[in-house]
Amino acid sequence: MTAEPEVQPRPLDRAALDVLILPMQDPRVRPLLDELAVEYDTRYGDLFGSGAAAEELNRYPAAEFEGPTGALLIIQEDGKSIAGGAFRRYDATTAELKRIWTHSAHRRRGLARLVLAELESLAAARGYTSLYLTTGPRQPEAKHLYLRTGYQAQFDLAADPETIGALAFTKELPAAGTRTAQD
Repeated sequence: MTAEPEVQPRPLDRAALDVLILPMQDPRVRPLLDELAVEYDTRYGDLFGSGAAAEELNRYPAAEFEGPTGALLIIQEDGKSIAGGAFRRYDATTAELKRIWTHSAHRRRGLARLVLAELESLAAARGYTSLYLTTGPRQPEAKHLYLRTGYQAQFDLAADPETIGALAFTKELPAAGTRTAQD
């Protein structure tokens, strides 16, 4: 029996992508919300019960993700929504990132990093100086993404994530219009 060859993801062509800032009710946002609900139920359904994903996704009013204090963005390729994320006001100087998502068929292409970079740039342009986010203990790929992109863990990295619950991260933003060595 031979192993199936690993399918390599299609390279990311940034010129072929459209970054759209949209209201939560826009139909182009629906793939993000639908797939996040499935993802959350798959990973956490045994912890929180059925319907908990929908409850989490509806926890914050849509208006919190609209300008000037919030934003929701979708990245489209060939007219299809393939990644996205949002932020809302956490406090006067901090934006809270939420709903970071990459369509399951488009993972491992660098889209999550692109979403983070776009959200960070937009938050800085809107006057925020820092970011806050949480991810779940059963999302190790998200934890590693945030650590690799300069976020500081607000928990003991050596501890079992299941004993911590929500994994919090923070990041200081450069002033709007400046770039860092990571960019």
